[in-house]
Amino acid sequence: MRDYNNLTPLVECVPNFSEGKDQAVLDALRAAITAVPGVKLLDVQADASHNRSVFTFVAPPAAAPEAAFRAMQVATARIDLTRHRGEHPRMGATDVVPFVPVRAVTMDDCVQLARQLAERVGRRDPPRPRASARHPQG
Repeated sequence: MRDYNNLTPLVECVPNFSEGKDQAVLDALRAAITAVPGVKLLDVQADASHNRSVFTFVAPPAAAPEAAFRAMQVATARIDLTRHRGEHPRMGATDVVPFVPVRAVTMDDCVQLARQLAERVGRRDPPRPRASARHPQG
């Protein structure tokens, strides 16, 4: 990270999950994110018709991927894609996890955070439906 007049670096993270109906799952995702020290949850948008949620939080660069990873673990464990229905296409229990520079962080720094998170996720079993059956709509 570069020195920007001694400002504390801050990253925004906006993970999207394939859940917009089950309040217990949304609460578990929220708890996973906010349990990481330094994280401030700014917004949660959940849409039942799309069955999708978007969490927006800011954190220091080391905390942002940790919070995202913890939420991804919850999503993988609690979202059953074999039963998922909604208007929005999905890639998995977690669809995307963008990192956005906010303060004293560059886009290149955010790319590195995304790569670190991807490597960490890749070391575990990849996110997948809890059941072995393939979803009829992909």
